[in-house]
Amino acid sequence: MPQKPIVYDAPTPEPRATTVEALQAEILERLIYSVGKDPIVAGQHDWLRATILAVRDRVMDRWMESSRETWRTSNKRVYYLSLEFLIGRLMRDAMSNVGLMEPVQQALKNLNVDLGDLINLEPDAALGNGGLGRLAACFLESMSSVKIPAYGYGIRYVHGLFRQEMSEGWQVELPEDWLAHGNPWEFERRESAYEVGFGGQVEPINDPDGTVRQEWRPNEHLLAVAYDTPIVGWRGARVNTLRLWSAQPIDPILLDKFNSGDHIGALEESSKAEAITRVLYPADSTPAGQELRLRQEFFFSSASLQDIVRRHLQQYGDLGSLPDKVAIQLNDTHPAISVAELMRILVDDNGVKWADAWKLTKGTFGYTNHTLLPEALESWPVALLERLLPRHMQIIYQINADVLAEARSRANFTDQQVAAVSLIDEHGGRRVRMGQLAFAGSHSINGVSALHTELMKQTVFADLHKLYPERINNKTNGITPRRWLMQCNPGLTRLISERIGPEFLDNIDKLHGLTPHAEDPGFQKQFAAVKHANKERLVRLMKDRLNIAVSPDALFDVQIKRIHEYKRQLLNIIHAVALYDEIRAHPEKNWVPRVKIFAGKAAPSYWNAKLIIKLINDVARVINHDPAVRGMLKVVFLPNYNVSLAETIVPAADLSEQISTAGMEASGTGNMKFMANGALTIGTMDGANVEMHKEVGADNIVIFGLTTEEVAEKRGRSEVPRSAIDQSPRLREALEAISSGVFSPDDPNRYRDLIGGLYDHDWFMVARDFDAYWAAQETVDKIWTNRPKWDAMAIRNTASVGFFSSDRTIRQYAADIWNVPTA
Repeated sequence: MPQKPIVYDAPTPEPRATTVEALQAEILERLIYSVGKDPIVAGQHDWLRATILAVRDRVMDRWMESSRETWRTSNKRVYYLSLEFLIGRLMRDAMSNVGLMEPVQQALKNLNVDLGDLINLEPDAALGNGGLGRLAACFLESMSSVKIPAYGYGIRYVHGLFRQEMSEGWQVELPEDWLAHGNPWEFERRESAYEVGFGGQVEPINDPDGTVRQEWRPNEHLLAVAYDTPIVGWRGARVNTLRLWSAQPIDPILLDKFNSGDHIGALEESSKAEAITRVLYPADSTPAGQELRLRQEFFFSSASLQDIVRRHLQQYGDLGSLPDKVAIQLNDTHPAISVAELMRILVDDNGVKWADAWKLTKGTFGYTNHTLLPEALESWPVALLERLLPRHMQIIYQINADVLAEARSRANFTDQQVAAVSLIDEHGGRRVRMGQLAFAGSHSINGVSALHTELMKQTVFADLHKLYPERINNKTNGITPRRWLMQCNPGLTRLISERIGPEFLDNIDKLHGLTPHAEDPGFQKQFAAVKHANKERLVRLMKDRLNIAVSPDALFDVQIKRIHEYKRQLLNIIHAVALYDEIRAHPEKNWVPRVKIFAGKAAPSYWNAKLIIKLINDVARVINHDPAVRGMLKVVFLPNYNVSLAETIVPAADLSEQISTAGMEASGTGNMKFMANGALTIGTMDGANVEMHKEVGADNIVIFGLTTEEVAEKRGRSEVPRSAIDQSPRLREALEAISSGVFSPDDPNRYRDLIGGLYDHDWFMVARDFDAYWAAQETVDKIWTNRPKWDAMAIRNTASVGFFSSDRTIRQYAADIWNVPTA
């Protein structure tokens, strides 16, 4: 039944003034009374905190009103469950979206403080790894911007993934201590704390009416405590909430153990609880690592669902209206256990009949699939689930029985098809397929690009698609133009406003108005000048961090993303070696000066990815110090890739490397960020590159390589790649140089196995795509030497990026999946 009623007419303070004078006074007040510092001795971090608090106060008014409006109108809420939220720095985002950038800058200037210095001091929230987490952050901002009442749910990682440093070219993982000095953007919600259980047993309970229900009695409990962060929409249209869960023990210290002298054992419960929210993606190469990963996923899923159901009952009183008032989107398979947990809450805790609960569950959940890679479609050993979540394993078996019965009776599936749709994988030890669970328990399953969605239907979910043909749909990813154009590239934003007016700030599709200006020499010159200024900023950063000097006049060739073999950083660095050989062999040619820029983290247990990072750094060390190259080629690996670093690199890029093996990149959003900032793309017909090719036109993107169908054909024939290498002298010489130790004289065999894999199987088609990639890079060089053509193509890329706004994506989710209105 409804709990304490919400009062809508409670008095609210007057909105705070946003004049320079008011902001200056409040920043000083916050510095003295909240930070506790005299302005005479205050340091930069003190001014940063005071400024954040002053800005935050002005966000609070909109935050409170947004929440009240949702309660008043009973509007449907969207809940976005994601293991990652790569939100980056929040102060500039908030200031920009509520129109405070200029008055805060002037207020600080009056206090002899530079706003730019403070922005660069704010730590990045270490809540994600790459595209998945950044997409979730873009989506939350867009939901606020198009006025959808929404919550993001995730984990408040103390250290996040890891801080990446280099030691003699090797990746070193260190703790990311973004919370070391607190987070002024978050609010602890002590009243929103929920018990989460693990282990124990399931007991049948006979109710007075004769029915038997199951009661889970965990033998381990901990608390999930909520921390809320405001997410501000454009023009302050709405402020939504990112709610992150922190794990805390119910009994922080076991006094009996402490008093008996076991001082370490007395903190066992605290250690077990805190481990859950300590680090993002603990290595799962060991049974203990697998268990911790599953604990993380259930912990935040259970806490989120308890919170969602509590809020729904508080406002509406019964659960029958759940799909009408609640939409829960699962961001990839990590929160898939939510399907079983919601069923448990409905059936066991609230007495809903199984069939009714299953209907409510499917009507409430949507599932976004982000990958076709088997290792990313998680599965857990049945034995682990039965031990850790015994009631959920029962529920999964019951769901599976219903799905398989439907496959037999309604669709007449064969034994092979039944095995394919089963939630339990019987090959090599029974495992629960979390992708199948998410699919079965959702009314909508979407891919994130047109190609990816079609491949879902043909590959990983082919038989489930036959059983439920109405469920799969496409929602091509997008990026928020506020952060990835307006904020990270203010010079370009001003230039566009001067040329076509400021309307594109509120409707990014208006960027099409740039297209008629693409051939204008005057505008090209201005556009190129903005790019050059951004490149100079990146040049300074590389000099400061790595002591590497590069020319801003060179072509900046950029590949920044998670290090993975399918993303083919290896292809890029082999090209660098081949180019190095050509430059030395033919110094008489008119070479295009080029700087290859890499950044990205490798998973701690992913040896080949870490080896590729080492190779990049080894190649860089040789090339960058060889006078025979005459500065025509430089290779740079920038450590500790995060949102803030990307915001410096992306506006400076001339060429965007989107060269994944065709059929393996679900979408990509980095490609869209580069496109918005006037970089040309060199890429395969993979992921969202396919739609970029359509939007910008074939003449404004450089496409190369095998298609998805050709990759599948070559893999199906088990074709040996050695012949492709033998037929390409340029490739063969580059591979021999790497494998023989030219770039690793301290360990000549370091790369022998890595390169040997290209001869033996070349699963990711690095060798077989090399010649096409080389030819495409030669095309890039030819365009670069024709600067009017290059600038025109770059302008058309920016002009065509409107389709890739996350506002468009969210509006499609809202209309097709969530059934909620948008602004």
